[in-house]
Formats: sequence, C-alpha cells, structure tokens
Amino acid sequence: MPRRNTTEKTAEGTASTRRVVIASVAGNMMEWYDFFLYTTAAALVLGTVFFPSGGHPLLGTIAALAGHAVGFAARPVGGLIFGHIGDRRGRKAALMGTLSLMGGATFCMGLLPSYSTAGLLSPVLLVLLRLLQGAAAGGEWGGGVLIITENVPAERRGFLASFSSCGMGLGFVLSSLALWLAQQVSGNGFLAWGWRLPFLASAVIFVVGIYIRRNLGETESFEAESTGGMKETAPHSPLREVLRRHPRQVLFAMALRFADSGASYIFMSFSLVYGAYVGISATVLLWAGIVGMLVDSAMMVVFGRLSDKVGRRPVYLGGAIGMLLWAAPFFLLMDTGQAAAVWVAFIVGHVAIAAMIGVQPSYFSELFSTSTRYSGMALGHELSSAVAGGLSPVVATALLAATGHFLPVALLTMGMALVTLVALVFFAHVPQAEGAAARDADPARENISTPVA
Repeated sequence: MPRRNTTEKTAEGTASTRRVVIASVAGNMMEWYDFFLYTTAAALVLGTVFFPSGGHPLLGTIAALAGHAVGFAARPVGGLIFGHIGDRRGRKAALMGTLSLMGGATFCMGLLPSYSTAGLLSPVLLVLLRLLQGAAAGGEWGGGVLIITENVPAERRGFLASFSSCGMGLGFVLSSLALWLAQQVSGNGFLAWGWRLPFLASAVIFVVGIYIRRNLGETESFEAESTGGMKETAPHSPLREVLRRHPRQVLFAMALRFADSGASYIFMSFSLVYGAYVGISATVLLWAGIVGMLVDSAMMVVFGRLSDKVGRRPVYLGGAIGMLLWAAPFFLLMDTGQAAAVWVAFIVGHVAIAAMIGVQPSYFSELFSTSTRYSGMALGHELSSAVAGGLSPVVATALLAATGHFLPVALLTMGMALVTLVALVFFAHVPQAEGAAARDADPARENISTPVA
C-alpha cells in the first residue's frame, strides 16, 4: 500500500508539472505573438503606413523601428509595476494584468487610421499603444518563468523552465506566419488593409489566454511563503529590497542579456530590412526567420537540459562565443542572395541564441529569493532589453543607411556579445540569494545542489 501511495503521488506530481509547463508555454506564446507582431510588421509595412518618409527609402523604416525601441523603453517600467504586483499579490494576478494590457493594445493597433487619413495623430497613437505593449511585455517574462521555476524540482529546473522561453519563440513564429498569410492578399490589399488582420486576430488569442491563465494556480514558492506566515513580513517595496540586497545579481543579469537581446532583434527584425536592401524576397526572409525560430525553440530545451547536467554558465558561455563568431558570417551568407544560404545564416544564429535564452529562466530565477524574485528578474532582464534589444535594430538600420554596408552592424553585434562574455568570464561568481530557487519550493529538496557555475 505505501508503494501505491508513493506511486500515486509521483503520478500526480508529474501531471501537475505537465499542466504548469503547458499553461506557461501557451500563455507566453499568445502574449509574445502580440509583442513580436509589431517588431516584424515594423520592418515590412508600418513605416509606409504610419511614417511616410518622402525621401530615403529607409527613413520610414527607421521611424517605425524607433517605435519598436519605444516599446522596449517601457519594458523596465512595466517590469517594475507587474513585478511589484507579482511579489506582493501573486504571480497569477500579475500575469492576468499583462495579458489584458497586451491584448487590448494590439487589437487597437489594427484599428488605427493611417497617416494619409489622420496625419500626425496616426503615428502618435501607434507609439502610445506600443508603449502599452512594452509595459505588458516587461511584466510578462518574469511571471511566465516563475510559473514554472517555482513549481518544479530543482534537478530538472533548467530543462522544464526552458519551455517558457519556447513560448516566446513560438509567439514569434505565430506572428510571422500571420503576417505571411496576410501578405497573400492580392494587389495592394496587404498595404491597404491586409496587415491589420493579424493585429485584429489578437482578440481571439486574448480570450484563449485569459481562459488558460484563470485556471492556473499560484506557484508553490509563493503559496508556501503566504501560508507560512511570511507574507506579513514581505517587503513593502520589493524593488527597494532588490537594490539593497541583490545589486550584483541585477547587474550580472543585465550584462548576460546583452548578447542574446541585441542579436535576437538584429536577426529577427533588422535582418528583414537588410534582406530587402540586398534584394532578398520578403517570403524567403519570413520563412528563414520562422524556420530559424523553430530550431531556436527546439534547441532551447536541449540547452536547458544540458545546463542541469553541466551547469548554467558553461552553456551560456558557449552561446555568447557562438554569437561573437557568427555575426559577420551571418551577413556574408545573406549577401549571396541564395535562399539556402539565408536559411543557414538564420538557423546557426538562432542556435547560438538558444544556448543563452534556453538557460536564462533557471539561471536568473536562482539569483533572487522568493519575496523579491519577480522584481529582481524583471529589473535585470528588462533594463538590458531596453538598451540592447530596443536600440539595436534602430542603430543597425541607421548604420546601414549611413554606410551601405553590413560591417558596422556585425561589429555592433560582436560588441554586445563581448559584454556578455566579459561578465561570464570575470564576474560569474555572483552568489545565489539566500534561500533561492533550489530549496524554497520544497524544503525536502534542500539536499539538491543546482549547478550554476
């Protein structure tokens, strides 16, 4: 009989873990569909619709990508707001808020009048909605990660938490597919109204996402803290507590983000601009991005599992080195104009990114204690995203407009990879927060040591 009880508990725990992982992946995919939709559309069509340049063909695209950067500027603010809610009121409450804000902003983008209809009001409204998207995205990442990392065994955290990153990758794939389908509208239909359809479709995604998240429970770590009487002593200001107790962890997380965040948006967004500049069809570029991100999503899980075996730092280091070495070959392959070469460029680049993004959820969550984890992760993750991820496509496009060559962009990508490499080589021995991820979900697991270096 005891054996049966143990077996039943194990089966119940496995089923619970599976539900948590599936819910996290689905929720993340739906929310990041909305955020990445603007990023891809900005490189393809939004510059023409909302920012007509009347001069250099890249000026309108630069303006649209500046809106992309504005969204990233709002991400740290959103991270702090929803991080505070998540640390004080629970992870679920924060995630319901991010999904509602993101879904509403994206749907409204699909209803905006064009510049030719409303003049300056049109791009102003677009930028305001992008700010709301950015705030929602800033709060989404940390919550989506914690739904998994605070509910799973420490010895499998790297593997299972990597699925939350897969949700981000699949969100990009879904948004790219939606835009590709919209491009099949004949004549000038895509430019006139077809581009709006993927934005309006976010209403359906919002309803499904709300259903999934309403049926989520709170994480084990947060519940344990609440029922254990620790909720009353939780910091009134998680942000202040993070800055007081964990400044090194925040800076370390920021440095780790430079390589993947900057390169991701150069590969996902600027590559569409550069491909069009050298004469590659939008269809080839979109499908190369889709296939690259599918490979990325699959490899995230592989690298997450590997980090459970050999440690977070070696895997992350390999990804940063790969990014440094692949920055120039990526553009050399694109210059050939051959579809097969473009696919290779995207696939190899995304494998390097996957080695970093797949490890991030477990690596970052192990830096902070439960009461400040949401805020700490959001601060480190989103401040770096605003600088590296938000500005890189804009700066890259401006460099291309000024020089007509990919070399400055390749050097920019290599420089961001170097920031991460320096942090990993010289500042990697940042201590885990006391009581951090290895034990707070279940005291019985305190004999488990999670490899982080």
